[in-house]
Amino acid sequence: MSDTVANQIAAGEVILRPSSVIKELMENAVDAGATRIDVSINDGGKNLIRITDNGCGMSETDARLCFERYATSKLRKADDLYAIRTMGFRGEAMASVAAVCQVELKTKREEDETGTRIEIEGSEFKIQEPCVMQSGTIITVKNIFFNVPARRNFLKATPVEARHVMDEFLRVALPRPEIGFSLQHNGMEVYNLPATHQRQRICQVFGATYNERLVPVEEDTTILNIKGFVGKPEFAKKVRGEQYFFINKRFVKDAYLNHAVTIAFNELLPQGTFASYFLFFEVDPSRIDVNIHPTKTEVKLEDEKSVYAILRSSVKRALGRFSIAPTLDFNQEQAFNVPLSQLNTIPVQPQVKVNTNYNPFKSTEINKPTQQQNGQWEKLYEIASTPDVQQTKLPIAPIEENNASAFMQLFNSYVAVAMPDEMWLIDQQLAHEKIVFEKTLLQMKGTPTVMQQSLFPQQIELDNRQAATVSSLLEDLNRSGFDLQPFGQNTFVLNAVPSYLETGTEKKIIEMLIDEFISGEASAYNPMERVAIAIARSACLKSGKVLSAREMSALFNDLMQCEMPYFTKSGKAIIFKLEKNEIDRKFEKS
Repeated sequence: MSDTVANQIAAGEVILRPSSVIKELMENAVDAGATRIDVSINDGGKNLIRITDNGCGMSETDARLCFERYATSKLRKADDLYAIRTMGFRGEAMASVAAVCQVELKTKREEDETGTRIEIEGSEFKIQEPCVMQSGTIITVKNIFFNVPARRNFLKATPVEARHVMDEFLRVALPRPEIGFSLQHNGMEVYNLPATHQRQRICQVFGATYNERLVPVEEDTTILNIKGFVGKPEFAKKVRGEQYFFINKRFVKDAYLNHAVTIAFNELLPQGTFASYFLFFEVDPSRIDVNIHPTKTEVKLEDEKSVYAILRSSVKRALGRFSIAPTLDFNQEQAFNVPLSQLNTIPVQPQVKVNTNYNPFKSTEINKPTQQQNGQWEKLYEIASTPDVQQTKLPIAPIEENNASAFMQLFNSYVAVAMPDEMWLIDQQLAHEKIVFEKTLLQMKGTPTVMQQSLFPQQIELDNRQAATVSSLLEDLNRSGFDLQPFGQNTFVLNAVPSYLETGTEKKIIEMLIDEFISGEASAYNPMERVAIAIARSACLKSGKVLSAREMSALFNDLMQCEMPYFTKSGKAIIFKLEKNEIDRKFEKS
């Protein structure tokens, strides 16, 4: 096997998409001791990626060798795997990037008079020459997978790839507040994160409002040290977008650790929501194995059960310490644990009032029913004595056009519709989601839209990632009945919404819509359907809402007018039919 083929095979494991290049090159810049890292991409990173750092740079010899496989490895023997303190260690990244991209490298050490410029395409060196530049390294990557067209065809649309790049950028930037970072996409600044402390870095990324949403977590043990923050339960979201574990400043995914945090929030979160957390672990490198997966997002801990118990108890104690969950911490004075924002809303002490007209010896009027009450009791006895009282029917709203006789809501989640020979059970949330989805899709395809104008337009402030998502969806959103316009950096003005939205929920629905779209659950559909699905899931009425007979009738009629009323777009059943003969069998009727 030639070196070129071997490099392309290795690149297939390390470089999956543009975000993989961003991750590897940013981690190299961190290992080089950079205090400032600037990232610039075009077209989601598919056509251009440029990373500039002020790290230690490389000599002319090292610059040439860095593109050879394993030449930059920090490992000398197998035992070094258990003493790793750098982000990179295998030495495959630069060779993999050079194998499937067109790469230009400029680098200079502080003690050198000139730097080195190298151009390489598909592992083939084109140019090596001296250049003039400041100390540090500039790597420009163009046309990812230019020589592997099959892989390039599998790349997603520009907004999707850009979102993956942002995710990888944040995974490197969040645990390193002492380093300044910036990210530009198509010449527009997405993030500009100056060096700061950890809490402020989170607020830089997700917005200043997060300062009030975070609860600090801190625990020092002989096994590991934990620092970070968890979100308050009232700010939990419908998607898992803001859940970060970092072990020795390396982002990891671990369902076992996530379960520990979930258990700590037990009975504090509404059903179907997920708490945010930003947790940073410091573990002895000899206690973990980071060489599990080529992307290094999976690690193996030596004593997982102890780590699980420590994490769960530390999160639970943090929530209890700030009066979010019950606690038995006798070292804390609860009387002084009042947020500053609520100091002016502390209720006054209760006062005892005495009714001076009360006479305890005046017993003749106590428990004596009034004449009106006596009449009501008599009517009740009359009803009870009526022979046909057990056959009395509940008030129901008939539907003449569907030949149905009654509606009833069950458990505030399902609508029961009595038909001549069967009963239909309808999931009210899925039914309304289906209705909103088809209405939205028709409006986006050109059907006249009924809009509800806001008397006072609402300003919506978003973080950089949310703003980038809304900008990419703006055209489709405005075709679906919204009137959302940009108003300065990361700020939008909502002038109108579709008529079917509940008044007062507009801003919350926009935020839920963004979370639904960022979650990527509907990525299998085309962009227009993805927007419609996100709008439907965020704007539909939820389980638990009490419906009147008229509302149940309207819901049923609208559902029957849908093109496919029995299933959602994702294939979930909306209607369950129970035939009369099935009911007869339950009662053992022949």
